[in-house]
Amino acid sequence: MTIGLLKEPEGENRVALLPESAKTLIQLQVEILVETHAGEAAFASDADYEAVGGKIALRKDALKADLILGINPPTEEEQQELQAGQVLVCLFQPLSNKELVDRFLSQKLTTFSMDNVPRTTRAQAMDVLSSMATVAGYKAVLLAASNSPRFFPMFMTAAGSIVPSKLLVLGAGVAGLQAIATARRLGAVVEAFDVRAAAEEEVKSLGAKFVKVEGAKDEASAGGYAVEQTEEYKAKQQALIQEHAKKSNIIICTAQIPGRKAPVLITKETVEAMAPGSVIVDLAASTGGNCELTENNQITHIHGVTIIGDSNLSSSMPMDASKMYGKNMVNFLKLLIDKEGNLLLNWEDDIIQNTCVTHDGAIRSERVKNILYPSETTA
Repeated sequence: MTIGLLKEPEGENRVALLPESAKTLIQLQVEILVETHAGEAAFASDADYEAVGGKIALRKDALKADLILGINPPTEEEQQELQAGQVLVCLFQPLSNKELVDRFLSQKLTTFSMDNVPRTTRAQAMDVLSSMATVAGYKAVLLAASNSPRFFPMFMTAAGSIVPSKLLVLGAGVAGLQAIATARRLGAVVEAFDVRAAAEEEVKSLGAKFVKVEGAKDEASAGGYAVEQTEEYKAKQQALIQEHAKKSNIIICTAQIPGRKAPVLITKETVEAMAPGSVIVDLAASTGGNCELTENNQITHIHGVTIIGDSNLSSSMPMDASKMYGKNMVNFLKLLIDKEGNLLLNWEDDIIQNTCVTHDGAIRSERVKNILYPSETTA
């Protein structure tokens, strides 16, 4: 089997496999075609890939491989050139990209979306979302610190005492917990909010205060993700978050619901009430943002508050982000490759079944089917 490793588009510095991960796959009896300069932005040269047995190829040749790897999918024009039966493994965000899924169905492509890997104990080593959220949560705090006019820690100096910054984290998933840990290392006083009751213990274990809103719906069926809440809960949530947000110097926004617009947790009125010099880093910017005034991929200054909208902070740390992504990818691909280096699709494996979006003109993932094609599910 041949595997094609694609170079990511302009603005994306990560690569799906670093040479060390490519070497592991080559040892499984597969051939890897690496698009020219695929790893350049992640500081991996073509020579590095060749040294482990990879073959440098033009993009058009890498796209002819049996299995194609990337972070972002190929362009629409390139997708139309792919042949039925080819396998794509990327981040497709299928729950919010029905047009893309429909195209995969019509072309009878086999597609696996790494952001659809089930969040189970067995699949942890393949959980790309958690890996990238770790990077984003860490970098969000450093970005906030570099844009803040205040110190994070408390200082006792000859010029007097400096009080520590107050930091609020919205969403205590992987990104939020990493943000809490990083902010605590820098000496900030940290509070965190999450609708999931299970998050309280994790937040407190990192030395932060948990902002609790009573009455949250915490569905076990959501697989560890946040779920949509009632209007009554949202009103109580809004009031309590605003109270804490107004007293914060830094806010890190990470709250998202798969397949839906990000919940608005910081209103325009709250931003106006925050102290001048405050900073908001919104990691949910690409799905609308947790802050009402967030603009995706933009830094805005409103009423003296700096609002940074960036959902792709992992790209700003391409070496370690690519290393983590690649290890997740290798662990997943080991499920798809048999001892002779051929493609193995075992539909009895829950990870393969749930990660697969389309195969032979049909939807394989029940999660994708239920959200994008509910009428077909109930028919």
